[in-house]
Amino acid sequence: MTENAILISNINDFTFCPVSIYFHNLMGNADRITYQSTFQINGTHSHRTIENREYTSKRDVLQGMEVYCEKYGLSGKIDLFDTKKGVLTERKKKISRLFDGHVFQVYAQYFALTEMGYGVNAIKMYSMADNKSHEILLPENDPEMVSKFEATISSMRIFDPNEFLQTNPCKCSNCIYEPMCGNSCLEAGHDVARHL
Repeated sequence: MTENAILISNINDFTFCPVSIYFHNLMGNADRITYQSTFQINGTHSHRTIENREYTSKRDVLQGMEVYCEKYGLSGKIDLFDTKKGVLTERKKKISRLFDGHVFQVYAQYFALTEMGYGVNAIKMYSMADNKSHEILLPENDPEMVSKFEATISSMRIFDPNEFLQTNPCKCSNCIYEPMCGNSCLEAGHDVARHL
């Protein structure tokens, strides 16, 4: 089922705006400086040590490892997993607030790791800019969030961009792809009020 696998990195993007995944893939081979914001470029640079497996030399810390979850049909990479302590950590440049997409991304990593036989005892989101860790409840301790995660994965599988219209002007105003997007609620002549 790997050929139809959902990329774990796309889950957070999908919760922000499903159409952003299309533009992200469209611009994939372009020079990032032409379309990414400074915030996104900094985020990419901050993951470089993970991608190059240079974050730590400890043998019991897995870095940038490829994972696959058969149950949900998900594939991608983890940031850090301490096999000794059982701590899964996703690093972000700056986390001012945790969103469902953040949780869904680490849940996908959790489910993949547990399927692969690893024991995950804790999940953390780490904000590098302010050196803060945010604890995420394990899926077995948050059935409501697991239900939302599963609903999101199902929505990703059946998503039809022709039937989607963004209704949140805050998302559009913070999207680097907004100028190219025909689904934007900020588009000239578009009646934003009817979508609020």
